[in-house]
Amino acid sequence: MTLHKSLILFTITLLMASCGGEKNLDSNYTITTTANNNSLVNGGAIAISLKAKQNFAIDSIVYSLDGQKVASTDQASNFKTNLKSPTLGHKQLQATIYTEEGSTTAQQQITLLHNKAPKVYGYRIVNKFPHQTDAYTQGLEFVGDTLYESNGEYNKSTLRKLDYQTGEVLEEIALGSQYFAEGLTVLNNKIYQLTWKENTGFIYDLNSFEKTGSFAYGKSQQGWGLCNDGTTIYKSDGTSKIWLLDPENLTEQSYIEPTDNKRVYKKFNELEYVQGKIYANTYQLPSIAIIDPKTGALEGIIDLKSLPAQVQSGLDKQNEVLNGIAFKTNENRLFVTGKHWNTLFEIEVVEK
Repeated sequence: MTLHKSLILFTITLLMASCGGEKNLDSNYTITTTANNNSLVNGGAIAISLKAKQNFAIDSIVYSLDGQKVASTDQASNFKTNLKSPTLGHKQLQATIYTEEGSTTAQQQITLLHNKAPKVYGYRIVNKFPHQTDAYTQGLEFVGDTLYESNGEYNKSTLRKLDYQTGEVLEEIALGSQYFAEGLTVLNNKIYQLTWKENTGFIYDLNSFEKTGSFAYGKSQQGWGLCNDGTTIYKSDGTSKIWLLDPENLTEQSYIEPTDNKRVYKKFNELEYVQGKIYANTYQLPSIAIIDPKTGALEGIIDLKSLPAQVQSGLDKQNEVLNGIAFKTNENRLFVTGKHWNTLFEIEVVEK
């Protein structure tokens, strides 16, 4: 490049800066709120202010929450409004700022909380049934009187059809050594089984118990738990998100984030749909969360911390943990087990 051309470019750059081009607005504004740690009850009142590095005359500000317009104003400081969303959890509050110099945006993460603390439940053991101790249980689901189980670990992953009363394995399919099986669910005579980090799910015919296809994950990071409500499949991936999948093509349509009155939860390792709610086991915790599938509200906790004492001794407390929830819909019976546990428990949930 010649010296003459370099001087021209340098002059143009200086002129653009001095005239206040839109690039001057980049990162010029940050959002501050009156919400404690930027968390508030869904629908709650909040005051929002914009902090500017350089002060420009503001024509208007449009606030949106996860892309949905909330309000508009020309008030840059202490603008009061209410933030409400159909679902709870982490949301993106965005301000689109229109000034004499152009427009720009600023963003701030906001957490919308449930308005009630989760109710705590206990349990009562109703029955005990044998369970295969070689099963690293990842998913558990009844179809009628037959129990289906997905078992993990590399070189050991399987899909099983079981007689739940005896623990007998009626049929079994072994996965390839490169797969670590995770959750499963059954819908429209198809069994869907996840793998952990392999970005692959498998589809089986319920009646023939033969593999008929596979699917790849999209937006979700990994495969953890699966359940369904008869029309929608729910998938956890180890993050705070439980994805809603289209059963026709298994694509992620949207998600909920389980949230109580204090925080957002993650690491749900096994899911089961029970009478309009999602029952979710948190990895390495002896409890089951009760979640509203529409809002993500974490409405209850079933405390099962005394249950492992009913299992054989010598368990690895870090790995051989509670995991496996199955609801026998035709009899309204709830069953739970764990990784390598020798017992499948039928339990009754009771108020504490």
